[in-house]
Amino acid sequence: MTDSVPPAAQGAEQNSGSSPWLATGITLLALALVGFLFRDALYLMENWWSQKEEYNHGYLIPVVAAYLLLLRADQFKSMPAEASWFGPILVLLSVFAYVLGELSAVYVIGQYGFLLAIWALVVTATGIKGLKLFWVPLVYLVFMIPLPNFLYNSLSSELQLISSEMGVFFVRAAGISVYLEGNVIDLGNFQLQVVEACSGLRYLFPLMSFGFLCASLYVGKSWHKVVIFLSSIPITIFMNSFRIGVIGILVEHYGISMARGFLHDFEGWVIFMACVGLLFLEMAAFAKFSGRRLMDVFAVDVPPLGYFAAFIPRGSVPIQAWVAVAILAAGCIYSLNIGSQVEQVPDRPSLSSFPLIVGDWRGNETAIEQEFIDVLKFDDYLLSNYSRPGDDFAVNLYIAYYDSQRKGASIHSPKACLPGGGWRLESFDQYSVPDVGPEGNPLQVNRSVVAMGDDRQVVYYWFEQRGRNLTNEYLVKWYMFWDALSINRTDGALVRLTVQVRDVSEIDEADEQLAEFLRDMYPKIYYYIPQAETAMQSVER
Repeated sequence: MTDSVPPAAQGAEQNSGSSPWLATGITLLALALVGFLFRDALYLMENWWSQKEEYNHGYLIPVVAAYLLLLRADQFKSMPAEASWFGPILVLLSVFAYVLGELSAVYVIGQYGFLLAIWALVVTATGIKGLKLFWVPLVYLVFMIPLPNFLYNSLSSELQLISSEMGVFFVRAAGISVYLEGNVIDLGNFQLQVVEACSGLRYLFPLMSFGFLCASLYVGKSWHKVVIFLSSIPITIFMNSFRIGVIGILVEHYGISMARGFLHDFEGWVIFMACVGLLFLEMAAFAKFSGRRLMDVFAVDVPPLGYFAAFIPRGSVPIQAWVAVAILAAGCIYSLNIGSQVEQVPDRPSLSSFPLIVGDWRGNETAIEQEFIDVLKFDDYLLSNYSRPGDDFAVNLYIAYYDSQRKGASIHSPKACLPGGGWRLESFDQYSVPDVGPEGNPLQVNRSVVAMGDDRQVVYYWFEQRGRNLTNEYLVKWYMFWDALSINRTDGALVRLTVQVRDVSEIDEADEQLAEFLRDMYPKIYYYIPQAETAMQSVER
């Protein structure tokens, strides 16, 4: 009688070769080199996992990916080893992504470069067949990568508005009188603000990853899988809005304490589990329509850990693996040099010394509350109201300056922030203010008219970015990327001017006043916000 051998172990025996220790050593060395090369990107990624509830699930993603990998052990053991030269090419591209991520302000490039390196090693060892077999666990790793800050802020603002509107719908359905201004829910006696943490992103990201997992384990038609995954988005938005509505109802009947503390957090967990339950109900419905049970279409296998033996490298080391390791080693050596580079931050005076007398204008400086400073993350700012004797309106000037916009810090666009504060966007366009520049050049600004109740504001804003006056947020990101590579600078500022008017008839007068203030104020900006010439001087020094 002979002892039975697990399938994975059988595959290991069948694929045994002349140098298993060398093959295993090269594999471990390649993984170690990838970890060392992308150490900063991984550190930043883990930092987001620990600090943002939206990304707390990131710790589980590698574990679940390993489980999905284990499910494919049987298929892998019977697949012939076919090393591919496409793998080292992908390794080279991942090193290039690392360099771009380090030299530029877009930290997420390095994080996706890390994923590309993992995929590249799989292709190097197993070829395209291996990539086809393991694409699910490899793609699943994408869910551990945080969104770039500007996309996160934009998505969060949009979801706040949607969740606020739908939440108010549920409050009104309960027969409660309520008024909505942006993200502010006015119940009369109490006001609730749907802040960033209530946007639903802390449910959306984990539920999307769970929806992808459910779709990958679902046994059925492909379109069923697609619907299961994509439905995680509307389910999250609906349930988060329902949660906001429930909080509003509870606050109306039992007081503002219902919106704080343990109950608020506990509600969050209940809503998330309800979202998970809806996904399972969806799969059960698909199963019923197919004449099956839920357990028939979603049976979770628990393969023995011994199946990991199928992935132990066997046989001789292909030349492609040696080339991949050499490329990674070269990247690691280069990383020791690139990591010592310090970003150029030009010298400049503090905005606290910005003149409060500008032509005939007299300014009154005000402070921003610390909770908003913590969110905006600027390095310097100015907030002041300027007026002239005899004028009906005051011009509010806000400048937010960033020494660096690398790796997380980024400018918050008024286009996203103003609606969240309760202001309704009535118009938005680009506007050319004549005779503003040092040589009488026009200045391009974003012009918007926003309203809250009977109040209206005319808002001008643009981005001062190292000698460029930009109105397009995506161009801001592109030039930040380019300047980080070319001159090692990512500093920049947002400049916003606001005039409050009483009715629509005063908008033209507000435009004239803003233009007059710009002509007097704009030359001062060159002293406080470094321009392109400063960049070249910094590099030369």
